[in-house]
Amino acid sequence: MLVLIVREGATAPLPHSKPRPCNRLTHGDRFGSQVHSPPGFLPQLRDKYGPVFTVHLGPRRVVVLWGYEAVKEALEDRADEFSGRGKLAAFEEVVQGFGLLFSSGERWRQLRRFSLAALQDYGPGKRSVEERIQEEAGRLVEEFQKTKGSPFDPTFFLSRSASSVVCSIVFGKHFDYADESFLDLLAKTNQVFVHLSSTWGQLYEMFSWVMRFLPGAHKQIVRDLEDINSFILERIKENQASLDRDNPQDFIDCFLLQMEKEILNPATEFHLRNLVMTAFNLFFVGTETVSSTLRYGLLILLKHPEVEEKMTQEIDRVIGRSRMPAVADRSRMPYTDAVIHEIQRFSDVIPMNLPHTLTQDTHFRGYAIPKGTEVFPVLSSVLQDPSRFRDPESFDPGRFLDEQGHFKANEAFMPFSAGKRICVGQEVARMELFIFLTAVLQSFTLKSPVPPRDIDLAPHGGGFVHGPPCYQLCAVLRGNGSQTKEERPKDRPQGTAGAPPNHTPPAT
Repeated sequence: MLVLIVREGATAPLPHSKPRPCNRLTHGDRFGSQVHSPPGFLPQLRDKYGPVFTVHLGPRRVVVLWGYEAVKEALEDRADEFSGRGKLAAFEEVVQGFGLLFSSGERWRQLRRFSLAALQDYGPGKRSVEERIQEEAGRLVEEFQKTKGSPFDPTFFLSRSASSVVCSIVFGKHFDYADESFLDLLAKTNQVFVHLSSTWGQLYEMFSWVMRFLPGAHKQIVRDLEDINSFILERIKENQASLDRDNPQDFIDCFLLQMEKEILNPATEFHLRNLVMTAFNLFFVGTETVSSTLRYGLLILLKHPEVEEKMTQEIDRVIGRSRMPAVADRSRMPYTDAVIHEIQRFSDVIPMNLPHTLTQDTHFRGYAIPKGTEVFPVLSSVLQDPSRFRDPESFDPGRFLDEQGHFKANEAFMPFSAGKRICVGQEVARMELFIFLTAVLQSFTLKSPVPPRDIDLAPHGGGFVHGPPCYQLCAVLRGNGSQTKEERPKDRPQGTAGAPPNHTPPAT
């Protein structure tokens, strides 16, 4: 049997030394099957060795940063030193260091700078992104309405909505929910995450140098990733054929125009390989993280109907029932904003963070850590840091509200990571979470087929993304104050985008 992590004794680290190897675990321990999810023994190691320590993932020795103070110091205060990107074996075989997410150095800097600008500036800018989200929220409400209040699993509904937003932004195209190519894309994306969380996927991550030559379910990860990239390449070809140089419609159009500008630059990072991989990064991460957070959010509201009721009251008071929610509403809805922040903190969908690497030899908190060392700044340890969040294992939106009921930020709120590697799509994701959740509660009361006390909020699986356990809900149309689509006014907050009338929440 392959040994994943071997347990051995360790002593306290010495000043100016590498963080000492801490306890290793044998096959069958939680860390053996949950590489990307903080296993139960890590807090014990933090208690014994402090917030900086070393563990072994198979033959790989990695440094773990635990808690808000250590993670903040690394990612924000010393961002340049910790800005390199580590590798994930399953992705590396396909990505090979190209694209935004898994690149480092000058390639990463150029792609990140471009991506941040493109996600804000194409077309009419952020307002256009908001419109796309509002339109998709209207479709989600319509799909919920078709369930007629019967129990259903919201997983596929939310995956389609989140994915469709990304497709609209990246490809400039909304796919019909019955489109076979779109459904196949979603299925393969979901399958990748399932396999990454499996024993085969974890073995592949730790022993890729051996596993790539062996048969097994881990091989399907690479095949699915290659199929997703083939889908993206076909969409790029369509954009190339229809490109309007004076009116770029999406992220791919903007990248194609940049490729033309730098066609004579032999050192350019704007070429087809980086375009395919960056589009893949945006689609892959943007779909699963948002949909998992939304799924968790709805389950939490089923568990805490009193929270849903207060959100609904605020939605009715600020937005009403006659128009689609807009991002401008968020500043006037502190309770809803607090609930969404607490959903993100509590759900902790990317618990281990993506691996970083050191860009230079570094002395960090008394330890000498060489260039190229792989580092895991554990986001879960920040979002659940008891020194920053009292009683962190409980769900409490009040932690993001002051005594007057105004929204109160917390510097340890890092669901999108922090520093120079903070997620480029964080603003889009925040728009999606706000608009999707408020649009659903604007039109429906959520009911659970089981008593709230019996709802389990423990995360399912231990892979790259934390998701809630499978569940069903009933979306019961709210009866008071609704209007037909034709009766609904087209008004919206001044200076914000609004969804077309046929995408407003449906009437009873």
